[in-house]
Amino acid sequence: MILCNLVHMTSAARDTSHSALTGVPVVPGVAYAPVIRPGRLPGIDQLVSVGEVAESDRDQEAARFTAAAEAVAQRLRERAAHATGAASEVLGATAQLATDRAWLGAAEKRIRQGVPPVKATAEAVEQFVEMFTKMGGLMAERVADLRDIRDRVIAELSGLPEPGVPVPEVPSVLLAEDLAPADTAGLDPALIVGLATTLGGPTSHTAIIARQLAIPCVVAVTGLDDVPAGARVLLDGTGGTVAVDPDEGTAEAAVAAAKEAAAAAASWHGPGATSDGHAVGVLANVQDGAAARAARDTPAEGVGLFRTELCFLNAESEPSVEEQARIYSDVLEAFSGRKVVIRTLDAGSDKPLKFAGHPEEANPALGVRGIRVSFNNPAILDNQLAGIAAAAEQTGNSPWVMAPMIATADEAKDFAAKVRAHGLVPGVMIEVPAAALLADRILEHVDFLSIGTNDLAQYTMAADRMSPDLATLTDPWQPGVLLLVAMTAKAGAAVGKPVGVCGEAAADPLLACVLTGLGITSLSAASAAVTAVGAKLASVTLEQCQRAAEAVLATSSATEARAAALAALG
Repeated sequence: MILCNLVHMTSAARDTSHSALTGVPVVPGVAYAPVIRPGRLPGIDQLVSVGEVAESDRDQEAARFTAAAEAVAQRLRERAAHATGAASEVLGATAQLATDRAWLGAAEKRIRQGVPPVKATAEAVEQFVEMFTKMGGLMAERVADLRDIRDRVIAELSGLPEPGVPVPEVPSVLLAEDLAPADTAGLDPALIVGLATTLGGPTSHTAIIARQLAIPCVVAVTGLDDVPAGARVLLDGTGGTVAVDPDEGTAEAAVAAAKEAAAAAASWHGPGATSDGHAVGVLANVQDGAAARAARDTPAEGVGLFRTELCFLNAESEPSVEEQARIYSDVLEAFSGRKVVIRTLDAGSDKPLKFAGHPEEANPALGVRGIRVSFNNPAILDNQLAGIAAAAEQTGNSPWVMAPMIATADEAKDFAAKVRAHGLVPGVMIEVPAAALLADRILEHVDFLSIGTNDLAQYTMAADRMSPDLATLTDPWQPGVLLLVAMTAKAGAAVGKPVGVCGEAAADPLLACVLTGLGITSLSAASAAVTAVGAKLASVTLEQCQRAAEAVLATSSATEARAAALAALG
């Protein structure tokens, strides 16, 4: 497995005792525990027992391969059905990829030419890994998924246990080069108390799921591969460090202080506000009714982002208006009488819809995705708005509706007219730098804005958010990104219209205070982050937030920005 291709420390490796490795912090918290590492498959050559499959056996071997892929996909579907939130989302998407006809067909073709199934699986996946890597952007995000599927199928063909993260006997810190979404989604926070990876970025699947599970996490850690299993490490998910073999007393004191802070945060029950009473909505991100009901058990005041496309990823045909209305009603009923913001289909790129007829594109991250899907398929948006309107009527809870990937004021105007025709409140996502620069003109047509910091960082910094080499660039603390956030918030304040943040940046308690100081009116994050964000806001004044925001905007790097906020807010 790619996540297992790690070189463990040998006697000749450099000594990391008492050293502090640095990376990008993504989930706050402190953990002190022994290291575990993922298991791995033997080499492909060790698993291939024949040089060529006899012609008489090729149909049987092809069928065995197909059955193995389906068995892997079915296990992933079952895990998705028992998960919620981002974990359910990525497991479902990985299951869909496991049955994708493109790579399956490439493997079957090789088997029918005499290539053993294990070797054919590896070769077919590598063919698509190379293709996706060259395409870059969001398609490159699927590389880890493909390699994860490859190893699971090969294990099934070879009669071996599925590779992945072992279940430790004691609470442990998991270190890996990278983690497939399916592995991250299955982590038990009671046993995996910290997580660090060599690769990945602050908006990678690993980071997003770790945030949902509230596991302290640091990514893009230089030197992590040299830390052996069994070593004790102190992981600081706020400062972004992994200290190897630290002083035990110091480490235990750090863990005790973190637990004390977490216990204090757990007593926060909302509503969102600074200590001097400045209101800031603290909301939850969801993708279906189950996730909304789970979010309802937190102090979340509503839903700031309902990702509707995740309900339709496996659909062979477009769901009817009635089917869509039932799905939306499930979420609206969970937060009856409270704010719910629905995002229209953010499909395309890494989230293709089978019924949308997506074109082949050289760079899908910059292609037909989000609102652009409706340009050639207007009925998809019209039917979705009809379904939302029907759900609003059925539940008596009228949601706000926003479009993703808006780039111009004309696009916002057209979308707003369609939303208002259904009696709903229109808004748009600010993910494209042009939209942030034109926020004042876009606000002439819509009633609210919501900033998606994940894509805004990616497009502002011209850096693939999944690239391990560029993880520091896609850090939401980048001053260039925060300047665009400040510009957007200022435009909203000038006309008295709300501007929220629904990207992963809203889940960082420290950054949440800075966003508040910039003028952001609501923060929507994974359910697991809601309490920590609300508690941190309640501990500071609006003036402190504004001072921190001013200090951050004066910096020239993400590291400086984070340090400036810590100095201002503690």
